[in-house]
Amino acid sequence: MADSGGVNRDYDRSFSQKLTFALIHAGIVATCIWLAFGSIDWPNPMRARLLAFCAILYWARHCVTLFVLLKRQVAYSEVFGLSVFIAVFEIGFVLLGAGILTDSPALLGGMDWIALALVLLGSYLNSGSELQRWQWKKQPSSKGHCYTGGLFEYATHINYFGDSVLFTGWAMLSASMFAWGIPIFVTAGFLFFHIPALDKYLSKRYGVEFDEYAATTAKLVPFIY
Repeated sequence: MADSGGVNRDYDRSFSQKLTFALIHAGIVATCIWLAFGSIDWPNPMRARLLAFCAILYWARHCVTLFVLLKRQVAYSEVFGLSVFIAVFEIGFVLLGAGILTDSPALLGGMDWIALALVLLGSYLNSGSELQRWQWKKQPSSKGHCYTGGLFEYATHINYFGDSVLFTGWAMLSASMFAWGIPIFVTAGFLFFHIPALDKYLSKRYGVEFDEYAATTAKLVPFIY
């Protein structure tokens, strides 16, 4: 299929590209771990460690996506471009949460545990929905059909909603207003770029089956939009 939403959706193993991506991301996570658990005397060491945990979780999910779920072609331009973005928010969140811009400790409180819960919930919505679809696609009867079950019953792009929830919790956990640009940027990208392009691709691929599903199902936020 032709490019859609900024990526090429043709089938391709792209193993070397995916391995490169995973290794670069591993290096970014290693930097987060070093910053959080190293000898630097941060005002908020525990917050930095929780943020490093978020980076580890995101990397583990990324590896599952790359080597299990993702069947389309991955270009080196995508690998390096997204690696820069990942480095910005993962290392940036650790530094902000650790207190690089302040000398005053930001003690962990109830809102931080809510933030961590959002990270876990968002991770489940994204990876859980993708794994459900992957299992369904392995059935011979699924060939040529659009998946509308599992978590996708609640929104046609529930996986994207999961990422919006994830990044919202991640930004909250950093305890810095400067972190909020990431969830805003990610969600805006979904709303104004990825979703319109992907809907056009899915409508062309599945026809009436997808159009009827999209017409009766929330687009991003279950029961709301």
